[in-house]
Amino acid sequence: MIPGERICALNALPARSGEYVLYWMQSSQRTVGNLALEYAIRKANKFKIPVVACFCIDPLYPEANLRHYTFMAEGLVSAGRSLETMQIPLAIFWGVPGESIAGAAKDAAMVVTDRGYLALHQTWRNDLAGMVDCTLVMVEDNAVVPVETVSGKEEWSAGTIRKKIHRQLMRFLEPVGRTPVQYSTPSQEHGGAPYHEAHTLLTRVKEKNPGPSPLYSGGEHEALLRLEKFIIGDLSRYVSGQNDPASPVTSELSPYIHFGQVSPAYIAQRVLESRHPGADAFLEQLIIRRELSLNFVHFNPHYDRYEGLPEWAKKTLAEHADDPREYVYTEAEFEEARTHDPFWNAAQQELLVTGKMHGYMRMYWGKKILEWTENPEQAYAIALSLNNRYELDGRDPNGYAGVAWCFGKHDRAWGERPVLGKVRYMNAAGLKRKFRIEHYVERVAALAEEHGPGAS
Repeated sequence: MIPGERICALNALPARSGEYVLYWMQSSQRTVGNLALEYAIRKANKFKIPVVACFCIDPLYPEANLRHYTFMAEGLVSAGRSLETMQIPLAIFWGVPGESIAGAAKDAAMVVTDRGYLALHQTWRNDLAGMVDCTLVMVEDNAVVPVETVSGKEEWSAGTIRKKIHRQLMRFLEPVGRTPVQYSTPSQEHGGAPYHEAHTLLTRVKEKNPGPSPLYSGGEHEALLRLEKFIIGDLSRYVSGQNDPASPVTSELSPYIHFGQVSPAYIAQRVLESRHPGADAFLEQLIIRRELSLNFVHFNPHYDRYEGLPEWAKKTLAEHADDPREYVYTEAEFEEARTHDPFWNAAQQELLVTGKMHGYMRMYWGKKILEWTENPEQAYAIALSLNNRYELDGRDPNGYAGVAWCFGKHDRAWGERPVLGKVRYMNAAGLKRKFRIEHYVERVAALAEEHGPGAS
């Protein structure tokens, strides 16, 4: 049974007599653990009609580039193949989602969609709700516990949200059975391009730089392989190794979670089934920390701006805005990894080359941008711009919350110091003390030599 808290009608229209149930796949580009798809299948079987699926690629998506679109296209091909085995066609549209999906829904009995959490995703759904002539239902399956079910307000920290999630967690981790399609359609008759042409649409992408990641290929199949490899090989070492960039023990699933190519609830179910000692520490990151970021972008209208920081952080940073900086770099110097700090440069180089940065180094990276920029507002803009441009999981609630954390969000005030005020401080000495950080620099240098610009 799909919990009722996951299901929300987005308009007041009823279902109608139609030729199919349309599933607008947008933030859940997968078939395993896709509760929106499951809901659409159940409704279609009840109405005795087929399910058809569609996806809309927005060429004007803010800050998206060829790296992001390539990963997404690989995921759409993977999802299309899986849907095909379920007798559900997937069509790809190019353009403004509201208009494209409204056209695809012309003969639909109802439209079902999944949930993205950013303001733009909400705008898309609101637009479509007013354009279709049938009911539009959203099924939330990209949070383990639905956002509004967890809390009705913006939470201060992981400490304030943790109990609220744990109170209801297991109920939302109950597996939901997969229902077979009873009424299939032999052809795609609602417009769009067939899913296997997703890659050809990439020629239309205007922002070609950065290019595709050489280490991460998109798709549900790849995500599930990485999940099983992590559970079998690294999960038991997660507690001791999760923060060590020199010898990383990570799932590498964040890009796949960002694009909805793997379900967070499914990951949690598999991790719990494993009974590995690292399960609790991993689930803290997957569920508590991630859902804190969903809470942030849902309840804070300034989640993507400096104004979204807590008042204490803005106050202390303003008080120290004119403090002398030991180093000051431009955005271009940051982007090209041209600072005095070899550890910071390695973190930026890892991001440039692979599309992903180790989580601990990502915190250090953001803290140092704050420390080495003329003022905190400029630092915030630079950190967010670089994160969103180069990270495969950029433009994501986790990314917005992660950058904000470097500036004091979801944290407390610490001892006061120049430039950072009472915002938590990190330094290179801490990296040297905790890790064999030179090995991280060497590892990134080898990656850059093998996969960076000019590599053969």
